[in-house]
Amino acid sequence: MKKLNCILLVDDYEADNYFNNYILKEADVCNHSKIALNGIEALEYINKSGENDQNGSFPRPELIFLDINMPRMNGFEFLEEYQKLDESLKSSIIVFILTTSLNPDDKIKASKIKEVKEFILKPLDTELIHKLIDKYF
Repeated sequence: MKKLNCILLVDDYEADNYFNNYILKEADVCNHSKIALNGIEALEYINKSGENDQNGSFPRPELIFLDINMPRMNGFEFLEEYQKLDESLKSSIIVFILTTSLNPDDKIKASKIKEVKEFILKPLDTELIHKLIDKYF
C-alpha cells in the first residue's frame, strides 16, 4: 500500500483530531498529519504548502478529511473557497467529508461537489483508511 506524505485533518473538535491523528499513526499511512481547526486555517495551510515550503513545516496534503460543522468557516464554505484556488495547489489533493452529520441534505450537497470523493461518517478506523488509500492512491 502506498504511504502518503501528508494528510490534513480539518475539524474544530480537539477530541476528534486527537483520535483521528492516533488512527492515522496506527494505520501507518502517512509521514505527516496536520490539523486545521476550521476552513480558514485549512486554506491558509494549503496556500503555504508545497513548493514554497523550505523548512518542511507545511508539506502539501495529498488527502484532506473535512468536517462540515465548524465555526468561522464550515466545510461547505471551505469547499467554495477551495474551488477558487489555483489548480496547482489542489490538483493532487483528494477531499473526503468526515462528519457526524446524518442530514441527507448534507450528503446530497457533498455529492454535487466534484472535489469531494467520499462522504464518511465518523469515526475513522484503520480498515477504512486502508480501503480509501487503496481506492484513491
